[in-house]
Amino acid sequence: MPPQPPTPPQAPAPTPTRAPDQTPGNAPGRPPGQPPESESRRPAPRPQPAVGTAPALGTAPRSDTPTPSSGTFTDEGATDAYVSRETPSREEDDPPLAMEAMRAVQILNPSGEVTMPRPARPRIMCVANQKGGVGKTTSTVNLAVALALHGNRVLVVDLDPQGNASTGLNVPHHAGIPDVYDCLIDNVPLVEVAQAVEGIPNLWCVPATIDLAGAEIELVSVVARESRLSRAITGHPEKFDYVFIDCPPSLGLLTVNALVAAQEVLIPIQCEYYALEGLNQLINNINLVRQHLNPTLDVSTILLTMYDRRTRLADAVEQDVRNHFGEKVLQAVIPRNVRVSEAPSYGQSVMTYDPGSRGATSYFEAAQEIAERGVKMGGVA
Repeated sequence: MPPQPPTPPQAPAPTPTRAPDQTPGNAPGRPPGQPPESESRRPAPRPQPAVGTAPALGTAPRSDTPTPSSGTFTDEGATDAYVSRETPSREEDDPPLAMEAMRAVQILNPSGEVTMPRPARPRIMCVANQKGGVGKTTSTVNLAVALALHGNRVLVVDLDPQGNASTGLNVPHHAGIPDVYDCLIDNVPLVEVAQAVEGIPNLWCVPATIDLAGAEIELVSVVARESRLSRAITGHPEKFDYVFIDCPPSLGLLTVNALVAAQEVLIPIQCEYYALEGLNQLINNINLVRQHLNPTLDVSTILLTMYDRRTRLADAVEQDVRNHFGEKVLQAVIPRNVRVSEAPSYGQSVMTYDPGSRGATSYFEAAQEIAERGVKMGGVA
């Protein structure tokens, strides 16, 4: 039988072309809704944790404690989901302007109802430091105003020939005005020289004019030259709760008069190294006055001024002073504040110029400490 020729290979059947309107889910020969074989073999997607998305601004009410949504949360996911920038804080509840206004009302005390405790006996405080520019006059003026605004009767004696304390209290001190020079040299009664400070009740000031510059020389030949100021203050008919004596930046006869007249010494110390250099000499002079002229004199108060918290030097000076003087150092520290420097140019203290400033708040706290210490020393009037 003759061999048969080989059968030619058959071409594969043509693949039907999908109609344009057909989808994988509706292909021919496949039940509706069944995915194609290639898609059915794909692994199922892993379940993701259901993290709620923040609603659009203005579409949901503000909530302080967010409610977690359903699903499994990890610690990191929960932390990210619960962070809310809308949580109210103290700064939002009390805006800076509102807090500043509250401080201003507290310091100015317009109603006069809030008072600082008055001492049982008059406190005569000499504000002394032979180094210039440490804040003697500024501290004298602002502490006196703070105490006077809260029910204390205060007298400021300007013993510096520059007359800066008189300027800060807006008291005239030009040539020809009766001043402390007349009390020291001509025995004029202090009551005839003291002037009431405008706008501050219970506050008086004995001004200093340029004539006081010659008092150092004229007092040399005067009998009992060291106690002239003490007799003038003692002879005043009115009794004050506080008498602040603003000393010149020297250790001459004017400062000695102030140390003899005072019972306490308040030393402002600038938070810089130079302020510590002359402190030993000042303490030695105070000890000499205590031994020979005024045995009741005591260094009762140390006030740190011009504190700059940005520097480590200020912290170092503060620690040195607190370690050396202990409880005599006030807890209140006076910072560097431009408002404190601006106030004298307007004839005001910082307490009335900008009562909400950091400088005014610091001096107010220092005055409170001084008043509370007066109560511990001798009771309340």
